[in-house]
Amino acid sequence: MPNKIRLGLVGASLSSHWASESHFPALAASPDVELTAVCTSKPESAEAARVALGARLAFHDYREMVNSPEIDAVGVVLRVPQHYEPTKAALEAGKHVYTEWPLARNTTEAEELAALARASGVQTVVGLQSRLSPTLMYVKELIESGYLGEVLSYNLSGFRYGGPSERPSSRTWLADAANGANTLTIAFGHVIDTLRFVAGDFAQMRSLLSVQTPKWHETDTGRTVDVTAPDDVQVNGRLISGAVASVHVAAAPWAGTGFRMEIYGRDGTMVVSNSISPQRGETLRLQAARGTNELADLEIPGRFDFLPPDFPRGNPFNVGQLYSVFAEAIRTGNNAAPTFETAVDLHRVLDDVTRSSDLGHETCV
Repeated sequence: MPNKIRLGLVGASLSSHWASESHFPALAASPDVELTAVCTSKPESAEAARVALGARLAFHDYREMVNSPEIDAVGVVLRVPQHYEPTKAALEAGKHVYTEWPLARNTTEAEELAALARASGVQTVVGLQSRLSPTLMYVKELIESGYLGEVLSYNLSGFRYGGPSERPSSRTWLADAANGANTLTIAFGHVIDTLRFVAGDFAQMRSLLSVQTPKWHETDTGRTVDVTAPDDVQVNGRLISGAVASVHVAAAPWAGTGFRMEIYGRDGTMVVSNSISPQRGETLRLQAARGTNELADLEIPGRFDFLPPDFPRGNPFNVGQLYSVFAEAIRTGNNAAPTFETAVDLHRVLDDVTRSSDLGHETCV
């Protein structure tokens, strides 16, 4: 095994916003992973990506790339409906795989991929970047150490700018809930995974899913698109720990206020916030109060930062943290990252949320 893990990236188009903002700069700065190969849907765009990103190999067929002996691992950063096939192909080729969240369009596909990964004996990572956020790792440690005493309640909100009801046809595929990419699966998925990471699972919950903007207008075609994907998700319930929790995540048409998590204990309070969402690389602000009603900023210990001091901050950072632990898992078998099994658990939680809303009453989980 070479010093750096040789990665082939499926979805390396230079026009990809998330990959360009996060994966490309994270891989360029990674001390652990080399971007060896890129794959897009066309030879021309694949070659353009190879040149721009400094990769050695370019492919326009992921089946060919995942079977290349020149790579050790595969990253899948395509749109959610396209995750399943290249992830499956990579696993069947015996490659380690990092697939962005959501792992698949639905729980059935996710379960199939997790089962195949187990059978293949490879290492997997899913893009639940909150779990590698230094701030949230510290919050989890503080809670478990009794910093707040008995935790009584959690209140989380995430209001992301979701765009108005007018958008180009290239973005209206998100209207279909069957495609698995919407406020429930992505924005809410990351927020509730943050809660579950620091506080544990729900024992019982009640939820409400809503489509507050039921129609979108395509600006380039003039067509009206019916929306089935929820854009507002509310959950409240009791955690296994005994604390109560409420979560409200929505796609706000304008000026979303970002992410906020309030944690109230018998001995104090903590507040975690940023202007986007918990998984993004923008540093999460941590404030706390113990024995006072005045919040003060807490410094995050350096032991939770796995990357060099000059590693780019912002969106590349938590992605880079994941690549670092992914490489360690491949080298040693010790996987501290969120895996495909973690993803399946979260897919099932989202099923519980949907079921509770559909039934209109509390669901035990």
